[in-house]
Formats: sequence, C-alpha cells, structure tokens
Amino acid sequence: MFLSTALERGFIHQCIDLETLDARLQDGRVTAYIGYDCTADSLHVGSLVGIMLLRLFQKCGHKPIVLMGGGTTRIGDPSGKDEARRLLDDAEITRNMAGIREVFAKFIQFGDGASDAIMVNNADWLDELRYIPLLRDIGRHFSVNRMLTQDSVKLRLERDQSLSFLEFNYPILQAYDFVELARRFGCELQIGGSDQWGNIVGGVELGRRSGGRTLFGLTTPLIATASGAKMGKSVGGAIWLNEEKLSPYEYWQFWRNTEDADVGRFLRLFTELPIDEIVKLEQLEGSELNEAKKVLANHATELCHSKQAAIAAAESARAAFEVGGFAPELPTVAVSRDANATRLCARSDSLGTRRFLDLWRVPEVGLEQPAQKARGKRAQRIYPDLRIGGRSGGPVVRGEQALSFAAEQQRAEYGNVADH
Repeated sequence: MFLSTALERGFIHQCIDLETLDARLQDGRVTAYIGYDCTADSLHVGSLVGIMLLRLFQKCGHKPIVLMGGGTTRIGDPSGKDEARRLLDDAEITRNMAGIREVFAKFIQFGDGASDAIMVNNADWLDELRYIPLLRDIGRHFSVNRMLTQDSVKLRLERDQSLSFLEFNYPILQAYDFVELARRFGCELQIGGSDQWGNIVGGVELGRRSGGRTLFGLTTPLIATASGAKMGKSVGGAIWLNEEKLSPYEYWQFWRNTEDADVGRFLRLFTELPIDEIVKLEQLEGSELNEAKKVLANHATELCHSKQAAIAAAESARAAFEVGGFAPELPTVAVSRDANATRLCARSDSLGTRRFLDLWRVPEVGLEQPAQKARGKRAQRIYPDLRIGGRSGGPVVRGEQALSFAAEQQRAEYGNVADH
C-alpha cells in the first residue's frame, strides 16, 4: 500500500530493489528514517516532500525515525553546494534541533507506540567514534575512486572549487548513520532527496559489507515549479514551515499563487485529497482553476498550521482581493504624511493583472503633487484611506494608521528607495 500510493502520488524518484522492498513492506512493519542537518531553526517547503512521504509511511502502519544531524552538522553536507557550509557551534545546533522537531510534530506523531515516530541525534554515536577504528572498520569499505564520481564531489572538482577533507568525509558518516540506526532500531529504509542518492547507496552497501544486512533506499524528486524556480523560495525569501518565521497567511498565499501547470502535481504531493478528486480539480481551466489553487492552499495550510489558520487566511485573502476590505493578518506598511514624504506608487505585474507597491522617498514633492513626479507616467496617487492589496508577502496599505511593516523587508523587496 505504501509504495503503490507513493508512486501514484509522485513521491518516488529512485529506489533500491523496488520489488524486494515492496515484499518486505507487505510482510510487516518496517522502520525508515529521514535525516536533516540542523543548519536552521526551521525547515522550508523544499523539505516538505520528504516530510509528507514520511507522514504517508506512518499512516500505512510503519515506524518513522527523524534523524537530527547533531554530529554531521559540524561538518556540513557538500551535496548541491558550491562552497563549504558555515560551521555552527553546539548552542546553535541545539536551538535549531528544537525548532525542527516542532515542524515535524505538525505532520507525524511522536510517542512510544509501535508505529509512533522517534527523533534521534547522530551525535550520540558520532561523538564517540575513534579515528583509527573508524578508518580500519568502516573506511576500508569505501572506494575513493567511486567517491570522486559522486556529484557532490565531482561537480566541485570540475568547477575548481575547494572541497575540504572534512566535507569529503561526510558520505562516510551518513552511511555509518544508516548502519547504526539499523543496529540500534532495526531501521531498514533510508529516505532522502534525489541529491542524496550516492550517500544512500553508500549506506546500503556498507550495511551489506560490514554486517550482511539487507537495507533499502529511496529518493524523492527535487521539486521545481513549472517555470523552473526552486521549490521553497519566493521573491521575499524562504517559505518556512513555522509560524514564527512565516505567517499562516503568507504560507496560504504561497500555495494560492501556484503556477497553473503545477496545481495537479502539488495537490498530489502536498495534500491528502483522494486522487479522483485531484483529477477533477486539475481539469479545471481559466478562472475556475483558481478554485483548485484555493483548495490546495486551504489543505496545505491546514496540515502545516491548523484548520482555523487556513480558514482565517482564506478569509483575509477574500477580504483583501475580492471584497476590497482589510484584515489584520495582512502585512502592512505605514505611510508618512510629512511634506518630504515617502511616496507609494502602484504598478502592475507583467500581465497587468495585479497591483504592486513601490516605496519612494522624493524630496520637495509633497502629497498634494501628482504621483507621476515620483514614479512616472504609470504612477497612481495613493490617497490616505485607499486600501491596496499586494502580492504574497507584499505590503497592504490602509491609510496613515497602517501598522508598521519592517523597513528591512521593503529594502529587500524594492531596493534602496534613494537609488530610484
């Protein structure tokens, strides 16, 4: 049931010995793990495919392990990176680990039950390793010739980019993690993104060579949007999975703004709607497809935050963009009424379908002057009580009493206004 559902919904990119793994899954409960280094105090949407697959794995009666890289974070995974990661101290790693656990607790159930998830830290065994025994007992199973062909190493060398000996050891430690989890918890399956394929294969082979274990691995596809943009990022920054870093409203808007060609695929991956219902939704066209995007946004936000948060976000969006009202959940920006005022001027996107806000400071141009002096012929004067909705994460203005919107975000979105 697990593999057939995962395949149907598009979760699986590669799998080691698919038929044997399927037979093992049918035979009884299996333990699988997915690992994350503690490089930030949250995860973003780019990690959500693996999280949703682990959720499906648990719902099918199997046991998930969430492995925190308290040890490997001190090294840094070179996969997909052009340069070494910043090394974190123990306090940062501990803080980040706590934040990541909060994210996972939204999607999977932790506890002491047979299929309840557990979270473990690879520092528990990596910190105890001795160098000579590691080289003798583990290192002898790895071929440097083969390691040099892995993308994480090969691409850095081809680009003449530095790869430290510290990073070169990372695949060995990830493989060791898999074998240690198999020994301690009976773990048989590792799940990871497709950029982890070489490291996963290394763990499967290490298990066979060092202890005669039969282990399995599968990878999820790295998700990009139909236009080629990397999943998990927006113009305003990462799409985080915790409320402290990104509001439920902004999270809802991210999914509502899904490209038309991605709707069906994202409904399969990021919601638990039945496939037959998804097929009906993805066949909608034109303006009707917007309703499918709202369904995606509602269900994705409910999973990550709550049903109440999804309802509130949907209502805020409706009030701002359909009714023309105002909701307190919307990001806002305060507008000065000083004579040498900051000026807000509206513009359209490339399709002319949505208005954006530009923030300008124009000396010697007061509010009584035409906005064209600040922006040009396409400018529009913004009156004190006019409400204008921006795109996801962008500002919404509600007169001079608008709540404060971080100036840093304005600079990040629009650049330094003095440069205009």
